[in-house]
Amino acid sequence: MFLTCGTFKLSLARPLIMGVVNVTPDSFSDGGKFIEIEQALTRAHALIAEGADILDIGGESTRPGAAPVSLDEERRRVLPVIEALAGGTIPLSVDSQKPELMRDAVAAGASMVNDVYGFRAPGALAAVADGNAAICIMHMQGEPRTMQQNPHYGDVINEIRDYLAGRVRAAEAAGISRERIIIDPGFGFGKTLEHNLSLLRQLRKFTDIGSAVLAGLSRKTMLGRITGREPAERVFASIAAALIAVQNGAQIVRVHDVAATRDALAVLRVVNGDW
Repeated sequence: MFLTCGTFKLSLARPLIMGVVNVTPDSFSDGGKFIEIEQALTRAHALIAEGADILDIGGESTRPGAAPVSLDEERRRVLPVIEALAGGTIPLSVDSQKPELMRDAVAAGASMVNDVYGFRAPGALAAVADGNAAICIMHMQGEPRTMQQNPHYGDVINEIRDYLAGRVRAAEAAGISRERIIIDPGFGFGKTLEHNLSLLRQLRKFTDIGSAVLAGLSRKTMLGRITGREPAERVFASIAAALIAVQNGAQIVRVHDVAATRDALAVLRVVNGDW
């Protein structure tokens, strides 16, 4: 199975690692550390050197309670970073829910669009339909400012699975081929700890949708609830969560700690007989 990602064709025979570059002042784990372009580029090159397969560049925090960012400000944050990194050895993803920025980012050199709103905004699917950019469709109940106030489901697995399957159908109807589509159940986005644990335990149920499955668990609050540690101290818990996600069917893991994740996945591959 392959993922078409712009001019890149990525094999899914082994798990792919998506490294996070937050060009924001308020992201939950590293907000403000990479807000200037030189800081962001240093971070990006470090993640590439550590072995990232994809870089995910975002200019608007989607942590619980985060305030929205204007289109002009988001452009100012992310487009110079994408332009500076375009044409490199790995694909670039833009983390945005604004159709206008999706178009701008792909034109600037992004090969993927990662949308926490699942491309539900008017014009979002049309913005990415042309060309070969991959898309990552995420599930979120509510919106960042309020999503953790009272998340509730009758059947968390089936409801999220049905939502993602429906969004995949909508993307295909818009002209986006299946090999360009990734799905993400949205750990921490309108979910309680128990919802998140259920998703992790039963992640394999999402693989029969027929699209690559991405898991984003790195340093998240659910891991803090389990360990009692602050975001910067959740590296070991994040590695454990990434390994469990891959064992349960994830083909892409979105992480802050690329080198540690790569080493852990290398051990898992050898134990499983995949040299």
